[in-house]
Amino acid sequence: MSKPELSFEYFPPKTERGSGTLLETVNRLDALDPRFVSVTYGAGGSEREPTLNTIRAIKSGSATRIASHLTCVGQSAAAVDRVARALWAEGIDKIVALRGDPPQKGATGAVLHPNGYRHAAELVAGLKRIADFEISVGAFPEGHPESDGPQADIENLKRKVDAGADRAITQFFFDTGVFLRYRDTAAAAGIGIEIVPGILPIQNIHTLLNFSADCGAHVPDWVVRSFDGLDGDAKASHAAARDIAARQVDELRRAGVDAFHFYTLNRADLTLDVCAACGIAAEHRAAA
Repeated sequence: MSKPELSFEYFPPKTERGSGTLLETVNRLDALDPRFVSVTYGAGGSEREPTLNTIRAIKSGSATRIASHLTCVGQSAAAVDRVARALWAEGIDKIVALRGDPPQKGATGAVLHPNGYRHAAELVAGLKRIADFEISVGAFPEGHPESDGPQADIENLKRKVDAGADRAITQFFFDTGVFLRYRDTAAAAGIGIEIVPGILPIQNIHTLLNFSADCGAHVPDWVVRSFDGLDGDAKASHAAARDIAARQVDELRRAGVDAFHFYTLNRADLTLDVCAACGIAAEHRAAA
């Protein structure tokens, strides 16, 4: 198997201490030679400045290429375009283009601006008109919560590809078969871009279960059972999370997957240990 391509997702920290932790995380994960790292963007554009500040902070201490998330919910197309031009001026030529979630927690459906992009495919097309961005989009192997079904999900991904998307990154999942079937269905529909699995090493099983219920990602019983009796045992919980994610990566690599996007939650230890457990860290050191 070839050395896999890696990418890591970070979010803008809310405190000075969090900023220090993030920069330490970036520095440690840079040792795995990621092809890019991404920085998330708040619902309705609420984190525009924190996102730009985080990008600048990472750029000041890292040569790794950065992708900024960009959403269109709750904003006019002109406002989104201004952010895109600002990113291009900052030297950011990679964007993760997403419709975005409602700004208020618990709201249902997107809050669309009357003069805004209506969905991610329109956002992708708009970005391509501004500059030659390399654009990643979201993909949902288990279905988007608002989707009308699996076929509708695939058709939506196809629209994003036709608009100019260069890559798709999936929502996290734990059933390898779900991802592989989704990949094959997309290929059969004529979708030729790279579909990168999103890997979420489990920092806290209880937080994960609450979050997964909102986003529609299934957590299998065997994953939950792996943490039975481990409350309060940080070392054992860490080992369980490492083994689950390493198993995922190993299974996917055997099926021909050669790129992985890690949702780091701004922490390095677990992602590093997953990459060590499945041999990726050693492969990257050997290739350096």
